[in-house]
Amino acid sequence: MKNKDAEKNNPCLKEQELSYKCFNDNNFDKEACQLEIQNYQTCKTFWHSVKAHRRKNGLYPTLPPVEEREQVKREFFSKFSM
Repeated sequence: MKNKDAEKNNPCLKEQELSYKCFNDNNFDKEACQLEIQNYQTCKTFWHSVKAHRRKNGLYPTLPPVEEREQVKREFFSKFSM
């Protein structure tokens, strides 16, 4: 049975599950899963910076609710797209 709050508490749940699946499919060969690992690490870094920024600005909860996360990502990437 899956944890109902997993997505709420882990914004990188999809990336985590993809990396686990890759490990399982590739006999736990880390080199075969570099893309999934990097994607998961990038996701964790992104949401860590979001939480730090929100904490610094007094926004709570520091991790945005699930329904607001797509908007947070869009706003972030719109600042850096050319």
